[in-house]
Formats: sequence, C-alpha cells, structure tokens
Amino acid sequence: MLKSTASHDFPERLRAGLIDQSHPDYDEARALYNAMIDKRPRWIVRCADAADVMAAVNHARDRDLLVAIRGGGHNGPGFGSCDGGMVIDMSPMKRIDVDPATRTVRVEPGCTQGDVDRATSMHGLAVPAGIVSSTGIAGLTLGGGTGYLTRKHGLTIDNLLAADVVLADGSTVTASVDKHPELFWALRGGGGNFGVVTRFTFRAHPAKDVYAGPIFYDIAHAAEIMRWYRDFLPDAPRELGMFFGIKTVPSCDPFPREIWGKRICALISCYNGTEEEGMRAMQPVREALPKPLMDGMMRLPFVDLQGLFDPLLPKGLHWYWKGDYVDELSDAAIAAHVEHGSKSPSELSLMHLYPIDGAVHDVAPGATAWGARRARWSMVIAGIDPDPAKAPELRRWAGDYWAAVHKHNLHGGAYINFMMDDEGEARVRAAYGANYERLVAVKRRYDPANLFRVNQNIRP
Repeated sequence: MLKSTASHDFPERLRAGLIDQSHPDYDEARALYNAMIDKRPRWIVRCADAADVMAAVNHARDRDLLVAIRGGGHNGPGFGSCDGGMVIDMSPMKRIDVDPATRTVRVEPGCTQGDVDRATSMHGLAVPAGIVSSTGIAGLTLGGGTGYLTRKHGLTIDNLLAADVVLADGSTVTASVDKHPELFWALRGGGGNFGVVTRFTFRAHPAKDVYAGPIFYDIAHAAEIMRWYRDFLPDAPRELGMFFGIKTVPSCDPFPREIWGKRICALISCYNGTEEEGMRAMQPVREALPKPLMDGMMRLPFVDLQGLFDPLLPKGLHWYWKGDYVDELSDAAIAAHVEHGSKSPSELSLMHLYPIDGAVHDVAPGATAWGARRARWSMVIAGIDPDPAKAPELRRWAGDYWAAVHKHNLHGGAYINFMMDDEGEARVRAAYGANYERLVAVKRRYDPANLFRVNQNIRP
C-alpha cells in the first residue's frame, strides 16, 4: 500500500493542470455532457496520473472540500462536477494496454468506451460494455455495464479482473479477488462510493465482424412486437444481443427520408458471429413480425456498431432520464409503454429495454454488488433535446411515463447509471436490494467520512 505525502504544496506537485474560476478555459472545462446540469466547481484538477489523483484526494480531504470524480464525463445526473468544490478530472488519463495472448486489457479512467473498442478491435477483441462509444468506461464499469455482448459474456463488471484505487486516506491499493476482496466486490456495481479507480484490468473476448443493426417498425405494431420480444429473447442464442426501443426516426441521414420524424418501435440487434449464423438467429424476427419500415441489419465491424449512434448524441444535449429494473413485462405494462412512448416530446427522446439474462443470471446475486441478477430487463426512459427551453417538457414526459410503468415493475430499483440526482435514498437502497447493508459495511471501512459522496450515495 502506497501513501502520498501531505498536500501543502498541492498545486506545485501536479503534473497536469489546475483550472480555477479565473482561468480562460474554465467554462469549457466545467461543461458537462448533459447540458441540463450547470455546476460551478472551485477547482478542476486535470490529473495526468495516479500521483495527481492522490495529491488531489489528500488536498480535498485535508481542507474539507466537496469532491466530484470525472472520468469520461458522460454521467447523466452530472456527478462529474459539483458546486464550490473540487473536480478530480481524469480525462487526460487515457493509456490502454492490450495483451492479446492473455486477452486482458488495462485501461485508465479517462478513456471512453470508443477508446477501448478501437484499441481492442486491432486484436479482434472487445470488452463487454455499453452501446454508445462516447460513454466513459470508468462510470459505466462501476455502475455495472450492459451492452450487446452481455447475454453471452456478462456485465462489464463480470469481466473486471482488478482495479487500482486511490482511497479516501490518500493511499492506493489494488483490488481483486485476492487483494482487498471486499473492496473489489463493492466496486463491481457500487459506483464511485469507495475510492477513485485509476486503472481497470478487464478480460476481453473475441468480437470482430458482427451481423448487426436496427430494424424499425411503425409504432402501431409496438404492443405486438414488445410482447413477441418478451417471449422470444430468453430462448434466443446468447450470441444475439437485442434490445427493444420506442423512438422517433431522426430527420437526418442515413435514415430514409420518407420515414424522417416517424414514431417507431425498434429492435436493435447484434449477433457476434458469422453473417450466416446471424441471419439464421434473426430468421424468427423476419418470419413472425410485420413488415418493417427499415431493416438496417448488415455485416460490419463491432467497433463501427459501437459508434453507430454517436452522431445523434453529441455532448451538450439536454437529458432527463428515469430507469427501472423489470422483473416481469406484463401486458398492462406494455400498454402503458405504448401509450406514453408514442407521445415523446422530441425526436431524440426514447425508451430502451435492455435484457438482463443469459450470462448475467449465471452469476449469483451476492457475488458482486450489482443488485439485479434476477431481474429480466433494465429500462431507461430518456427525454432528450438540444433546446434548453424544452427541459421542463422533457422532465414532465419522462416522469409521467416512468410513473405509469413503475407501478408494474416489482423490483423497485434501477440501474444506477440510469438514475438522476433527485432519486432519494430509498431508490438507492432498492437498486442494491439485499446487497445494500454489505455495501454500507465496505463504505465504513474504506470511506468512513463519506468523502466520495457526489454519486448515488451509500452512506456509512
């Protein structure tokens, strides 16, 4: 265990930059991915390495500063910043080391998912993660991590082998199954509550060319397709990742102009295998469901699929999202989805239903902190628009939609990466279920003063 020195010479000891409110780059540096969130930190510490992180943690603790941790900067509720405190910004820390022989990847926390995908794709590999390549790999991992490869290879945390962590006392440790096992358990789903991860070590899996893409259907077919999806996917090959969405076709290329602005439901799929195998896995879709408005399934590199939606979701949009874990997708819940999903307030607003099955269910509920091993779906409702004047409408739509379907969702909790900052302690407890009290015990050991509290907080 390494411990840093006192922080009286903190600014001089940084290899990277220190940005305060007088700095010409301050407004650019404090801007968040979600433009609905506006915060003004006192300092933004641009960390170059773990030593910078240690110095920043010590300085913040010694001076009782509020601390926010920023990796890739993609956090929806804006937990990557704070008012009046210190942002420990690790976005400059982007080193990635891929070992193709052992299929392991070491990743620094400033990396986006796209950074990792590009590095691993050179070796025909991928780390199971999310579906938008601008997502920060650190926040995604600490929350759990679901995506196209999840049904076959599990959550991102199921492929985490080790993490280097700066703790609240300024020391640094490596957490793994053999070292600090309780901390390692908590990091796998417990968010940023326990320390600052300065390096992740992941297991990677073969993923090169895939058969993948979106299929769009008229919204009139949404209930039928949602029921079919509910019944079909649990028995589908695990190589097939597929999620359901209620959306609007963006009025831009590459979508066919004749369906621009049309309300739709969608099946967005990825078969990690040959095109022939993928077409065979998708055959029930094409035989059982109505004629689509657009069938965009094709053979393409996995890394390209991961970036497919990035142009639609640049930094600076206004977001308000609500999530739930779904144990049972009843016909009544489906009816509520169709009613509210078809009234979305903007072209970018959406509902996505991601599967939690296959390899996720192979892991025992208490094996990691992530609290939904027996749920079947993870739902997110997101109101999204570039216009700040639409923020109240986005909130209202997402809130009303969520209230209508939440009463049908028996779990009570949600994926913490799909929760805003106004959820409340009861929702955080529900997200972790039976794992919550064990998380509290880990928090008391590693962060008893709750230095790391700008998050979905677990209170010691």
